Amino acid sequence: MPTLTAPADAKVQLTEANKAFIKRANKLLIDGQWVPSASGKTFPTYNPATGEVITRCAEGDKEDINRAVAAARQAFEKGPWKDLTASERGRIVWKIGDLMLEHADELAELEAYDNGKTRGVARYVDVPLSADAFHYMAGWATKICGQTFPISVPYMPGSKFHAMSLREPVGVVGQIIPWNFPLLMAAWKLAPALAAGCTVVLKPAEQTPLTALRLGELMIEAGVPPGVVNIVTGYGETAGASLAAHDDVDKVAFTGSTEVGKLIVQAAAGNLKKVSLELGGKSPNVIFKDTADLETAINGAANAVFFNHGQCCVAGTRLFAEKAVFDQVVDGIASRAKKIKLGFGLDEDTQMGPLVSEEQLARVTGYLEAGKRDGAEFVTGGVRHGDRGYFVEPTIITNTKPHMSVVQEEIFGPVLVAEPFSDEEDLIRRANDTTYGLAAAVWTKDTARAHRIAKAYRAGTVWVNCYNVFDSALPFGGYKQSGWGREMSGEALALYTESKAVIVAL
Repeated sequence: MPTLTAPADAKVQLTEANKAFIKRANKLLIDGQWVPSASGKTFPTYNPATGEVITRCAEGDKEDINRAVAAARQAFEKGPWKDLTASERGRIVWKIGDLMLEHADELAELEAYDNGKTRGVARYVDVPLSADAFHYMAGWATKICGQTFPISVPYMPGSKFHAMSLREPVGVVGQIIPWNFPLLMAAWKLAPALAAGCTVVLKPAEQTPLTALRLGELMIEAGVPPGVVNIVTGYGETAGASLAAHDDVDKVAFTGSTEVGKLIVQAAAGNLKKVSLELGGKSPNVIFKDTADLETAINGAANAVFFNHGQCCVAGTRLFAEKAVFDQVVDGIASRAKKIKLGFGLDEDTQMGPLVSEEQLARVTGYLEAGKRDGAEFVTGGVRHGDRGYFVEPTIITNTKPHMSVVQEEIFGPVLVAEPFSDEEDLIRRANDTTYGLAAAVWTKDTARAHRIAKAYRAGTVWVNCYNVFDSALPFGGYKQSGWGREMSGEALALYTESKAVIVAL
């Protein structure tokens, strides 16, 4: 059974910088100024290890979104942002990344405190990847360009033209980010939008607003002009819905559940704003008996599902292991799961923190209860851990049927469903038998098989003999109901630019 470092006894030792920040984290960033919500309301953000309130943040709603969108529109059309050269804009975006690294320990501590993840994961994964997103996109600012075309117009013989295309910023962008990687998801969206010359209204998840607000302060320090980035904290049903439906927003970008993504699409229909979505996943992770190092594959499979407490859209939650090694693989992952130390994310010996909220705890434990009612077998875990905070034991489930909710639906917790297989063709059918298509993996030393399966997967990312490998240069997004569009890489710029054809008669 996993051990629990008692969060009730954990003394929160924050840096003086973070203590000071938390005291002032009760404002919205609108037009370069930190202001209270129009209603004066606030809402709590909690420490998920204890359920205690960390602080209260401004509860933005429709009126605050209206003010933020107006500021973003003014900055886009009349402010200094549009007059900066691409090089000047790129230097500001680069500076944001520099400041994030300068304050890396502070940001990691805030993320662990507000989200529940371990300080080590926040410090050595979330923050470096976030800073790298700004550094990478800063280089693209000077490389967003069109092309020329040698056109021939058959109905105008003898006429000559100079034809070209321009890439221009899409305009005012509404960005709604999730709670599982709050800082990183903000970076993935803000960096390409700013590099492209857009202005932004950012709505952080109400469960985890703190690092987005601190990032807002760093962006001001980096020289982002007033109105270019506005941050409105608040609830999805009010602030988020108002942003998605706003008629003066040109594009909305959303990361979150597929269910909410569908609501975003409906809200965006009013003015047919452009939409990009990074949504849910139920990723297959396949281990063949011929894998070069079975222990490495077992470690990889454990990391695939238990990293970040299973609160990953790409989590390898559906394990398929060849029958000859199935028991060995499941036993190996179970052995690792039982040794995981659960606890407060700021404690140095914690290996897995709590789920983000009481609501998420209820969701995950609800799936576990459904699996038990449906007759699934629980190899380990399957229950809440402790009576304080939002902890769930790392769980492995076998003996499932295809119709079960634990097999079909995204649980978003440390829950693995393991199934044996023997036939490769049937395996591919089963692996693709999901409404999602975000990520997938295969472990084998057969190169031809690896390429064959990678091609057969209906997923936006495929890992071969590895898992959870990300880089700013790689496009990221999903097939099917896992989303629209790609984040990161040069492809992300397509989400924030328009193509304009220009024809000049000679």
